[in-house]
Amino acid sequence: MARKDQSIPQGRVARTARVGSVIGSQGARYAGTRAANVVRSKERATEALDSRHLEAAERMVDVLGTMKGAAMKIGQLASFIDTEFLPPEYRELYQDKLSALRTSAPPMPWRKVSTVLDEEWGAPVEELFEDFEEDAAAAASIGQVHRAVLPDGRMVAVKIQYPGVAKALRADMQNAGMILRLAKAIAPGLDAKAAAEELKERVLQELDYEYEAQNQRTFARGYRGHPFIHVPDVVTRLTTERVLVTEWVDGLGFEAVKQLPQEEKDRFGEIVFRFCFGSIYHLQHFNADAHPGNYVLMEDGKVAFLDFGMTKQLDKEQIELEIAALEAVFDDDPDRLVKGLADLGFLNNPKRIDAERLMEHVHTVGGWYMEDREVTIDSERVMTALAAITDPRSGFYDLWRRENVPANELMGRRMETGVLAVLGQLGATRNWYRIGCEWWFADEPATELGRQEWEYFEGRGERRVRKFAARGG
Repeated sequence: MARKDQSIPQGRVARTARVGSVIGSQGARYAGTRAANVVRSKERATEALDSRHLEAAERMVDVLGTMKGAAMKIGQLASFIDTEFLPPEYRELYQDKLSALRTSAPPMPWRKVSTVLDEEWGAPVEELFEDFEEDAAAAASIGQVHRAVLPDGRMVAVKIQYPGVAKALRADMQNAGMILRLAKAIAPGLDAKAAAEELKERVLQELDYEYEAQNQRTFARGYRGHPFIHVPDVVTRLTTERVLVTEWVDGLGFEAVKQLPQEEKDRFGEIVFRFCFGSIYHLQHFNADAHPGNYVLMEDGKVAFLDFGMTKQLDKEQIELEIAALEAVFDDDPDRLVKGLADLGFLNNPKRIDAERLMEHVHTVGGWYMEDREVTIDSERVMTALAAITDPRSGFYDLWRRENVPANELMGRRMETGVLAVLGQLGATRNWYRIGCEWWFADEPATELGRQEWEYFEGRGERRVRKFAARGG
């Protein structure tokens, strides 16, 4: 059912009030239901509580979806990470409702978004396209996508930035409470001020579709002809600061992928892992926005990766330092791990750190890809990893209380957490450590996909050598 159109609230006060009102009103109604349940039968009480949670989830989708911008990103994040603050029996309900924000948030009507095309192109749509669908194919936090056909017959995706969203997003980025809430959802235990600045910079870059197009062209070149990864090409002549035109991709979205046999979900999960982590070592560049609305399983078995508005480039030295810290974990050397994380900027005072507890913490958070065994990622593992960095009761909270996540590591932690959550939704199983060793130490391919990938990169002239690590001389 189509939702009633609402303009995007743009002012800082209005946007804060909108978020606060939905949280406050639903909280008050939830408390009222709990109070009324005292005199209800168990069956009636359960029915009332179920109804209240359903109403709250639907109201959150309506408000966050209409607001777009950073507020909607919070909802997208919650849609695929199990949220511990919700009662266990209702987590799936909220995830199911909030998953609509990934690819089918409330779209804006054509009469509003078409004004952006008129301003950006200066020519009627009919002159530029053979066909243009006015109904949105997908809608997200900053823009919505329409399917169109070019005069030469190519089918393309036209992403149009919502009118007014730039002002709204900038208001969100000036809202200290909202930006810190979003930052803590991505990487708790961080240096709040530095991380907020890094997050502002990355999020505001998403407003510039020319910048996104530049990133997407880089990834498309880096993976052109790849055996199982596809990045759609950009139609440069029609792309502007507020309109991005790319090759159209047909296939299964994430919700459909979750219904496939487990073997196929394992393969899909491995491809996501290889793209999100592997691009660091192949391109020194990664996509920090790892939510599953950006993945499409194509008919030929390739996975298409979409949306490159939030990416991060790394220098060779930073990658080398990260691998050195990983080696300390693999060699079970806590003191060397302390030094490695200090070199990366994670520790303000290394001498004050309990090295053994630090090692335990790292295994709890990243053990899924640091241990040489097959690991199935389930919701319990995802929540355990998240609790280790967010929950004061986890036993690790005081370990990081005076430390920080350096700003230049924030996007990497966002990507890592996002990938873990995606794999958890799939229940994917692999020896993730062995796959990582292909990049860290140029080990032999660990899977059939690994063999295909190395043949591809060797065919492009990328020799299988240790470009980053020095293990083994």
